[in-house]
Amino acid sequence: MSEPTDFDILQAELAEKGVKYLLPSYVDIHGASKSKLVPIAHLKRMMNGSELCTGAALDGVPQVISDDEVGAHPDPASCMIQPWQPEVAWFASDLWCAGKPFEPCSRNILKRVLAEAEAMGYKINLGMEAEFFVLREGEDGEVLPVSTRHNLAKPAYDVPRALENMGWLSETVDAMNELGWDVYSFDHEDGIGQFEIDFAFSDALTTADRFVFFRRMADAIARKHGAFATFMPKPFGNYAGSGAHFNISIADAKTGKNLCVPEGEDPRGCDISEISYQFVAGMLKHLPTLSAVVAPTVNSYKRLILKGSNSGFTWAPVFQCYGNNNRTNTIRIPGGGGRMELRLVDPMCNPYLAAALTIAAGLEGIREKADPGNPHFENMYEKTPKELEALGVKTLPRTLEEALDAFEGSALANSVFGDRMFASWLEYKRGEWLSYLNHVSDWEVKRYMQFY
Repeated sequence: MSEPTDFDILQAELAEKGVKYLLPSYVDIHGASKSKLVPIAHLKRMMNGSELCTGAALDGVPQVISDDEVGAHPDPASCMIQPWQPEVAWFASDLWCAGKPFEPCSRNILKRVLAEAEAMGYKINLGMEAEFFVLREGEDGEVLPVSTRHNLAKPAYDVPRALENMGWLSETVDAMNELGWDVYSFDHEDGIGQFEIDFAFSDALTTADRFVFFRRMADAIARKHGAFATFMPKPFGNYAGSGAHFNISIADAKTGKNLCVPEGEDPRGCDISEISYQFVAGMLKHLPTLSAVVAPTVNSYKRLILKGSNSGFTWAPVFQCYGNNNRTNTIRIPGGGGRMELRLVDPMCNPYLAAALTIAAGLEGIREKADPGNPHFENMYEKTPKELEALGVKTLPRTLEEALDAFEGSALANSVFGDRMFASWLEYKRGEWLSYLNHVSDWEVKRYMQFY
């Protein structure tokens, strides 16, 4: 009798835990999970790429119907049994085509950038802050916050609202901890029915896998409790929007030492190393291009405004600047140093593509030994346009179209995405913008229908 393989052992372990079905999951252009369901008896075939699909059937995957099918190649290290549905195990998967990795696969794109970082001697660690709204449908179909309490002008960190949601919230946190994600805090945020759950960072690929999984998990558990989770960045005009801030650190690829921690006193005052400043400079240089990918929807840019929340300032990034533990900068260095926070990212991003482009921008800054200039410690929200101009601080793109213009002109974006995904991203997102422009909104009807 032949010796059992690693796949035989994995199959036996999953079966012992009650798993019946497998999801070799890849993502479309949005970062949404796609897959076939595979009975556990066929795990070995699945792990060898048996499950094929037509890329042309998915949003933004650059194939035509006559192309060879792409196959899912699961990463065994990513396997997670779904806590809310334990008969199903999920695997993050790379797409292959014609016997080799499919270049436009989102996960493959991130892996290429991480390989570039490793060749430079670095491992990139990433944390993502999960902000989202949990809502319910009213009797006449209107969307309502899940909270039944009266609205407060400033509901952030409100204890009664957090505690009355402990049914679905506790189940979600328990599920995350069951998976080993180490949730260290969660709270009610600035919008009614808005929550944030913070969990431990990991290497960039693992964190991207987890965020893809998290969006499905949070919604599935909320639906068990008669609600649903939305990762729309700005579902309500009068409340702050949801972010998914990237917290990035650079480690030595061999020793794991955090290279963002300065050896001595930091003369610029942010308590990070020189290599971190170079990484920040790369991100700063490419912020308009990054916007198209980390804030990828029409709705994203309704979050990125100075004011427009019941509680005053929106707390959203607006300016192309960086600084210390100061949330009026787009790139923030949290207290204690050791990491960099890109606050521009929102929860509708494709985390593989968003992380790939962000990390590539930072690596470019390191290679070029770029200088980000002086950090900003002051309240940037209170600066006048003239003061901002004197400081050389520009605003972020105000619309998806502006961000796409920057993306289209970016050699870095083309290099990271590859020609096919670069063209596919532009084509899909330009179409999304045009569709929005052609839509007649309620605002227009109310303002113009009976104007005269």
